[in-house]
Amino acid sequence: MRLSAIISTVIHLTPEQIMFQVIKRIHTPKFKLTQHPDTVCFKHSTHPIPKPVSLSGSIFTFLNVSSGLIAWDDDSHGPLWAYNLNYMDWIGQPGITSDECALWIDRFISDLPENSVGLAPYPTALRCINWIKFFCDNRSYATPDRIKHLYSQLLLLSRKTERDIGGNHLLEDAFALAIGASFFGDGRMARKAARILNRELKRQILPDGAHYEQSPMYHCILLDRLLDCINYTSCHSQDSLFPAGFNSLLIRYAVLMTGHLRSIVWPDGTIPLLNDSAYGIAPQYSELLDYAGSLGVQSAPIPMKECGYRRLTNGRIDAIVDIGNITAGNQPGHSHADTFNYELRIDGKPFIIDTGLSTYNKDSRRQYERSTNAHNTVIYDNSDSSVVWGGFRVAGRADVRITTDDKNRIEAVHNGFGNRHKHYRSFFMSDNSLVINDRCKGKRTTVSMIHFAPGISILDFGSTGIVTENVTITLQGALDVSVFNEKASVSYNRFDTVCVAQITFKDSLEQTIRIKP
Repeated sequence: MRLSAIISTVIHLTPEQIMFQVIKRIHTPKFKLTQHPDTVCFKHSTHPIPKPVSLSGSIFTFLNVSSGLIAWDDDSHGPLWAYNLNYMDWIGQPGITSDECALWIDRFISDLPENSVGLAPYPTALRCINWIKFFCDNRSYATPDRIKHLYSQLLLLSRKTERDIGGNHLLEDAFALAIGASFFGDGRMARKAARILNRELKRQILPDGAHYEQSPMYHCILLDRLLDCINYTSCHSQDSLFPAGFNSLLIRYAVLMTGHLRSIVWPDGTIPLLNDSAYGIAPQYSELLDYAGSLGVQSAPIPMKECGYRRLTNGRIDAIVDIGNITAGNQPGHSHADTFNYELRIDGKPFIIDTGLSTYNKDSRRQYERSTNAHNTVIYDNSDSSVVWGGFRVAGRADVRITTDDKNRIEAVHNGFGNRHKHYRSFFMSDNSLVINDRCKGKRTTVSMIHFAPGISILDFGSTGIVTENVTITLQGALDVSVFNEKASVSYNRFDTVCVAQITFKDSLEQTIRIKP
C-alpha cells in the first residue's frame, strides 16, 4: 500500500515540482545580511484588516492553545503552532503598542541564529508582510538595522520560493515579494513577483472565482493577502516598477474571488467547513468585503461551477453539496475524501455539518478528519472515496461525472470505490424537503453517514426514518440505522460531541429531509 500510494501521489506532480523537490534536497540558500536600496516607500492605500489578538502579556494563543515563548522553533504544541509564532501576526493586533512591536522584532532578529523555523519560506513570507505593515504605520521605528534585516529576509525568500510545493504556499511567497518590492522599490523583485503571480493566479483561481484547493478558509486567507497586495502595490501603478497591467490583473482576480465568496458563505457570514477549513483563522466575510470596498474592488455573486460546489435552497432548507473532483491535482494537501459530501442548515442554523478540522499533526485524528467516514456521504466496503494518507497526501482519486446540474436538482457519479461499485448520488430540493438518492451496487457493506450539528438530538430512529426535534428524515431502502456519538471540530484543538447516524443499505437508499409542520 505504501509504495503504491507514493507512486499514485507522485504521478500527479508537475515536472517543475519534481525538479525543485530535487534541487531543495541538494541546495539550500543561506541567509546573508545585505544592504537594502536607498529609497523606502511607506505608501499604502488604506488600513489592512487587523490581526486577531494572539498575544496577551507574555502568553501566546495560536490554534486555541496558549503558551509562553520557550523557543521560536518549539514544536511541542505541533509544527503549525511554531509556524504561527514565526508569522508574528500579533504585531498587527489591536491594542499592542509600537514599542512592544519593535521589541519583538529586535528579539526575533537576535534569536534568529538559534531558530530553525524562522527562515522557512512560508513563515518568512507572512512575517515580512507583517513587518512592512508595521513600518508603514510607524516610520520612526524603521531603523536601518531592522530594514536591512527585512530586506535580507525577502532576498532569501526570493531564492527559496516554494515551487516544490506550489499551491497557496507559492502564492503567499509571491504576494510577500510583491509587497516587499513595493516597499523597497526593488525592480528585480517586482518582476519576479509579477511573473509568479501572473502564472499562479491563472492556475489557481478557477473561472468561478474559487481557489483551486477548494478550502473556503484558504480562499479567505488568500483573498485577504491579494487585497494586501493591491493595497501596497497600487502606489506604483503609474510608474514602471511593476509590469504594465499588473495592478489590473490583481484587481480582476480580487473581483473573482470576492464574487465566489459571496456565493458560498452562509447567510450569517460564516463559511462552510469543507476540506481543510476552520473558524478563527481567516478574516471574517464582512471584514473582507469592507477591505475590498475600500480598495475599489466591487463584485457580485458568481454562480459556483468549476469549484465543484453547488447550492440548493428553498428558503428554509439550505444545502451546499460537493460534486467536484480534486481540482488542485498537483497540490491536494488540503483535500479530503469527501466526494458527494454536503452541509445543511435549517432556518439559517447548522443541522448537518462537516466534522471540521482540528489539527495539522500527522496523526490518527487528522487521518479520520480527511476520511470519507468523517463526511456526509456513502462508504462502500469501509473504503475512502479517494486515498488520503500521510497527513497531506492523496493517492488514488475519485473521478466525478455530473449528469444533471440544475437549480433544484443535482445528479452525479464517481468511481472512487472502483468501476464495478460506482456511487450515484442525486440531490433534489422541493418546496418543503431535500431528497437524497444513492445507488452503489456491491456485495460488501454500504453505509451512508450523517453528522448532525452540536445540540441536535435524535429522538427516535429506525430503518424507516430518523426523528429530531424539528426535522424528520424519512428512509427508503435502509436495512439498519445505528446512532453513536463522535467528535466534531469547528476550530483547531476544540471539539463538540455530536450525534452521527450510520445507515446501512443494499444497492439503493432514499433520504427525505423535511421540516416538521
